[in-house]
Amino acid sequence: MKAPLTSPQNWDDLKARTASSVGMTVVGAVGVILGGVWFQMMVVFVTAVMIWELWMMIIADQPTRGMLLAALVASVMSGQLADGTWWGVLLFLVVPLIGAALLKKEQLTFFAFALGIQVAGWGLVHFRVDFGFIWLLWLMSVVIISDVCGYFAGKSLGGPKFWPKVSPKKTWSGTVAGWIGAGVVGVVFMLFTDASPWIVGISMVLSLAGQMGDIAESALKRRMGVKDSSTLIPGHGGLFDRFDALLGAALFMLMLAEVVQVPGVAF
Repeated sequence: MKAPLTSPQNWDDLKARTASSVGMTVVGAVGVILGGVWFQMMVVFVTAVMIWELWMMIIADQPTRGMLLAALVASVMSGQLADGTWWGVLLFLVVPLIGAALLKKEQLTFFAFALGIQVAGWGLVHFRVDFGFIWLLWLMSVVIISDVCGYFAGKSLGGPKFWPKVSPKKTWSGTVAGWIGAGVVGVVFMLFTDASPWIVGISMVLSLAGQMGDIAESALKRRMGVKDSSTLIPGHGGLFDRFDALLGAALFMLMLAEVVQVPGVAF
């Protein structure tokens, strides 16, 4: 029988999630504040671990190859970030191509997700360098508040599922709550920085992009028949589970910045 919305069963993972979230928030905040090589090393490490998790979701009985690919990602990204020339973009293809060549199944899946993870990680580092601390704080705040609002609204209110075939736990109530929370973040930054009112709408669209990152990873896990990307983080699964929304948001902002001069997002 399905537990009532107010049942403690709906919140049995809250303590573990909260403790893990606090720890990751502290570490992430220190990296973002320090910036420079410290933030770069943190992003490179997280990106490498997510590539390992991706590999293990596809073929769990070959961990050594996954670890070697993770080490290669760290080397490639470090070289890209240190060099900065245009040809460095081609290095994004190294790990996706090698990983796909080593696999006997899901080659396109690995290629697409590995490429996306690397590009998003690279983008986060450049956001910090090019746009500054406040800009990255806005991006991360939108993702975090959207996730928190979505979690509590979804657990409390329940209701129709957003996309049941892909992500059975995600509800429309949680999804909309995430948009509203992101809009509130936009209002706060509009009031206390030089950002224009455009930032409110952009924040809400960014929330949707983050949710699509979460949906994409949920689809991957269902396809691979796994519950979590790994068991590294109590209450959260793996780093890929924790940062999937941030990856989606970062990719969206990278694409948007290439197409248009994003209005209002200037601090």
